[in-house]
Amino acid sequence: MFRTALRNVLAHKARLLMTVLAVMLGVAFVSGTLVFTSTISDAYQKSSQKGFTGVDVAIQPHREDGDKGKPGAAPDLGQGLLDRAAKVPGAASATGSVNGFAAISDKKGKLVGEGFASAGANYYPGADGKDPRYPMKSGRAPRAKGEIALDATTADRAGYKVGDSVRVSVNGPVLPQKVTGIFTTDDGNVAAGGSLALFDTPTAQKLYAKPGRFSEIDVKAAPGTSQTALKAELDKILPRDAEATTGKKLADDQAKIIATGMDGMKDALLIFAGISLFVGIFIIANTFTMLVSQRTKELALMRAVGASRRQVTRSVLIEAFVVGAVAAVAGLVAGIGIGAGLRALMNGTGATVPDGPLVIPPSAVISSLVVGIVVTMLAAWLPGRRAAKIPPVAAMNSVHAVATTRSLVVRNSIGAVLSAAGVALVLVSKTQSILGIGAALLLIGVFVLTPLLSRPLIAAAAPVLRVFGISGKLARQNAVRNPRRTAATASALMIGLTLITGLTVIAGSVSKAIDKMATDAIKADYIVSMASQTPLSPDVEKKLSALDEVTAATPLRQSPSRIDGDFQQLVGVNGKTIADLTKLDFTKGSFAGLSGNKVVVDDKTARSYGWKLGSTLDTTYEDGKRGKLTVSGVYKGNDLMRGIMVDTKTLAPHQSEITDQQVMVKTKAGTSEASKESLRKALGDNPAIQIQTKKDVSESIAGAINLMLNMLYGLLAMAVIVAVLGVVNTLAMSVFERSQEIGMLRAIGLDRKGIKRMVRLESLVISLFGGVLGIGLGVFFGWAAGELIGDVMSTYELVLPWGRMGIFLLLAAAVGVLAALWPARRAARLNMLSAIKAE
Repeated sequence: MFRTALRNVLAHKARLLMTVLAVMLGVAFVSGTLVFTSTISDAYQKSSQKGFTGVDVAIQPHREDGDKGKPGAAPDLGQGLLDRAAKVPGAASATGSVNGFAAISDKKGKLVGEGFASAGANYYPGADGKDPRYPMKSGRAPRAKGEIALDATTADRAGYKVGDSVRVSVNGPVLPQKVTGIFTTDDGNVAAGGSLALFDTPTAQKLYAKPGRFSEIDVKAAPGTSQTALKAELDKILPRDAEATTGKKLADDQAKIIATGMDGMKDALLIFAGISLFVGIFIIANTFTMLVSQRTKELALMRAVGASRRQVTRSVLIEAFVVGAVAAVAGLVAGIGIGAGLRALMNGTGATVPDGPLVIPPSAVISSLVVGIVVTMLAAWLPGRRAAKIPPVAAMNSVHAVATTRSLVVRNSIGAVLSAAGVALVLVSKTQSILGIGAALLLIGVFVLTPLLSRPLIAAAAPVLRVFGISGKLARQNAVRNPRRTAATASALMIGLTLITGLTVIAGSVSKAIDKMATDAIKADYIVSMASQTPLSPDVEKKLSALDEVTAATPLRQSPSRIDGDFQQLVGVNGKTIADLTKLDFTKGSFAGLSGNKVVVDDKTARSYGWKLGSTLDTTYEDGKRGKLTVSGVYKGNDLMRGIMVDTKTLAPHQSEITDQQVMVKTKAGTSEASKESLRKALGDNPAIQIQTKKDVSESIAGAINLMLNMLYGLLAMAVIVAVLGVVNTLAMSVFERSQEIGMLRAIGLDRKGIKRMVRLESLVISLFGGVLGIGLGVFFGWAAGELIGDVMSTYELVLPWGRMGIFLLLAAAVGVLAALWPARRAARLNMLSAIKAE
């Protein structure tokens, strides 16, 4: 039986090629994902570890995870602690570090680097006047205010050299600086496309902390002293709110953070790889069903001469094993190429990745072999088992017939139950998990029912097919001749289009909801914020308010607090102007009188705490001082405007550092290019600051959604490609099965063009059948997901992207036309007499 199985694989190698391709693509996706994420993760980890080479123990502020961002004074990591740390037994030296955000403009006024990775830090010279972390390539280190040193990569990219003037922004205002030096660094952010600017220590402390304070103190161990021993000595001198961590643990923690970040990307990519493999299962099952059907008499003879059912099934599984093994190895090789290509693509698009070797993890090799072989054998098991059940005499006499609609009663009943259960769960779902289970049940149920659905839906195309005469009629009859085969072929395309359509419906509806939210909630003409989403200096609001064309402005700033014992963020606003800049619907009270201890609260927060108009809130401010606030209004909040709003004059005395998240501005001329230019000039043409209209805000969010959607389209394209291979495979083998029939049609007068047209129309009908089902299910799932989104986004409403859905239907038609090219040509070229004599 083993030799027979191998002979059959070699005998049908051309027919199995599409199956091998389908499995190979899915496996390549899996192995490529694992290779790519492992390579990127390894590169970032090694790059970040370089940044800890000079750190044996780091002294940092200590906060419990649950206390981060809550009220309380920052630890005093000052010069006194640094001097004591440098003198502990086993310490060779101690370095004080201060860091934060620093945007650098190039000579054309554009932002250099990745924005969020644009960092600033201090140059801390040792006894020899040098900072070993930042060796100077040219020039000298900054020594006073107005001086700066740039990393070599940023200097080359922006065209700066020693002596040039550069415009820098830390939290809004432009700081003119002179480049005194250019240095090299192993900083991971710089290696990944970011930038690093160095200030002298007093300047950096003023910008990022407080005079005399450090963000971190790094201690270098003396020769012969371990990191653990040094940490034990440092623990003896630390204040209560500081902690010491070894460099090894810092590197390990950083590696875990990077690995966790990669896990999210890896899981997402593996989901799409799983979809491609799931679609591939239909192709494999179809292929083996047709191969087994063609060998029915051969299998019957084997049964007649003594082969058992298990042996027949085993022979089919051996064929599947060989096919799966070949596909798995080919997929692994292709996946390694995909991993290398994705890394090169990231570098090519500007998303710089640190240098490092291509990493092929053992998981990629094992997963490729297991996935390729197991998926193929599982898909082939059912056709093999079905063939083994056919009685030998019936098989040799061709008594067994293709399954009829009546024989599919059990299948249809199961499909109806699964579909009904899926629809019910989707309709009553209140959580994502229940919706997901319902969607999966409905998708499986529709797949099970597809043979039944194929007849009426394909019959609906009859009036159009009549235009093509006898070729159209034959195409329709061929498409419904074997409902199971048609169903499996169409379902492969249906799954891909279901996901694509559902995602498009959700994305379009969310974009519309955000646009409506911005229009409904904001009256301001402009919203000013840092491009990196870091805090703004309060000077920005002061400069804008001083302009003659600005009629109203308010900052939006946040401050942690405890209210009635629970952690809450207070939102500081200008109580006098906030009403002119927002359009919030109040259920009770208003913005009038928002001053002193008066606050306004969004309705969800008020409901959750039982607050009403006049309620008194016991408050502990950021500096630890206590007070009482009174609710003077309750408004309907949304994702753009919500929280407990208090006047900035009340909040400012309790803040250790006053910064704004954004500034809302209204001008006399409204939104115009002249007004925007005026605001930009007032802020020094700072590229780190973005000035957006309501439309700009909506479009930036919509742009991010569309970017993600396009990425998902690209990932789902793999499933569509696999589906195309399925249509090609099914048609090619169907042509082989019907060789005699095609020969007879040629003999009675149907020319080659007619044969080609027949095969193409059959492919087109099957593809459109899958497309219609996929688009219909996608719209339903998009609507159902929208019901959940609507619970948290009040402006959400269903938007059907008719244009894109039309494109998806055309895509399905294109799949049918392209997939039929080779099978149709092959059918037309069959020798008439040879085909008639074929069995």
